Amino acid sequence: MELYKLPAHQLIKKLKDKETSSKEITESFFNRIEKFEPNINSFNYIEKNAIQHAQEIDNRLASGESLHQLTGIPIAIKDNICTENILTTCSSKILESFIPPYNATVIEKINQAGMIKMGKTNLDEFAMGSSTENSAFKFTSNPYGKNYVPGGSSGGSAACVSSYFSPLSLGSDTGGSIRLPASFCGNVGMKPTYGLVSRYGLIAYASSLDQIGPFSNNVTDNALLLNLISGHDLKDSTSVKSDIPNYLESINQGVKGMKIGLPKEMFDDAINQEVKDSVMNAVKKLESLGAIVEETSLPLLKYSLAAYYIIATAEASSNLARFDGVKYGLSSRDKVKDLEELYLKTRNEGFGEEVKRRIMLGTYVLSSGYYDAYYKKAQQYRTLLIQDLEKAFSKYDLLISPTSPTTAFKKGEKSDPISMYVTDILTVMINLAGIPAMSMPCGFDSNNLPIGIQIMGKPLGENTIYQAGLALENELNLENKIDF
Repeated sequence: MELYKLPAHQLIKKLKDKETSSKEITESFFNRIEKFEPNINSFNYIEKNAIQHAQEIDNRLASGESLHQLTGIPIAIKDNICTENILTTCSSKILESFIPPYNATVIEKINQAGMIKMGKTNLDEFAMGSSTENSAFKFTSNPYGKNYVPGGSSGGSAACVSSYFSPLSLGSDTGGSIRLPASFCGNVGMKPTYGLVSRYGLIAYASSLDQIGPFSNNVTDNALLLNLISGHDLKDSTSVKSDIPNYLESINQGVKGMKIGLPKEMFDDAINQEVKDSVMNAVKKLESLGAIVEETSLPLLKYSLAAYYIIATAEASSNLARFDGVKYGLSSRDKVKDLEELYLKTRNEGFGEEVKRRIMLGTYVLSSGYYDAYYKKAQQYRTLLIQDLEKAFSKYDLLISPTSPTTAFKKGEKSDPISMYVTDILTVMINLAGIPAMSMPCGFDSNNLPIGIQIMGKPLGENTIYQAGLALENELNLENKIDF
């Protein structure tokens, strides 16, 4: 079998047994990128020095240096995570030439582990979108169909893993931006507990919702990467001060005796029948393995989308105010009469339509006449939702639902912003509550497009999610069906 088809944990074993080298592994993925990346457009930037870096890692390993478990394994990085001396654009014209002078904490951890950075992946501009159609630079295609979207905003990170351009990648999730692409592209995407992974160096969209997380083609690799990137960081004031378990230690414990709730509101008539059937088939597999499954209710769920878009846009309008044409990034070259006109022209030229729309919405809900009616109400709802979920998790170890109401849709199909926002209906609740959730494939529809199942856990309950995920993965035994 070609090296690029092997999961990261098998590549690690081959490296350890000296059956291959980091250079050979990296070359295998690079050859694949050169051949097929023009059809997918998953990368904004490809790291040309990756093979040379892999050779350096091989030299260090040959000298007997003891490095991390993931040493020499390739990884792709979403292009809103700061990489020192490497372009970080957020897929926006306003940052198209921005080269950060520092690394994000997750990049420092990747560098210390000796992983091989393959490049920076495409996304919806400033992570605002559900299809990666809002990128200022290119359209990323779904590996299962060139005319279909890969999901968003981390569409490039998901597509490159499914296409075997990298065994692992990093994305960010504000309202489903890891889980939705994982569902559409048929791989595993984890949105960790808020604060588990440092946000230092992640270019902010909505600070109380954003979270970096891993993509992989299987559950074990996902747990491996989360082991590396999680942990307290003094540079992030929202970072969780808690002992982080080794997720691989409990991953094989199975689901016998585990109590799982199925929120009936997440299985209503709005869910495509093929998606519903596939998810319920997966649930039955978990039942056959000894899990106790019951229907439950989350009555407040119906307000989550409205509350999410109020809070997210409010925070975005505040965060994106820093892009003013003065400190860094694009500065309008037109003659301007004063500072206000410089701001106006820079932002008009630099921001895309969706980013402008969300800034305007956020400014509106934070304005003095509407703050109490919208933003304050959304935050009050958020507290009630968290209490609702605490009640559910006092009874259940996990909650399960589809990740998305449908499989991947065609490019240009959802030109109306509202229909695009509804794509996130099953995922935004997780970010509002700050709890962990993982999407993994559970089947395919009649068009051979992947179907994702969402497994939700208690705060810091990633180990329980991985247990159920691995048990289900072993039972379903699905294969990556891309044909190139």
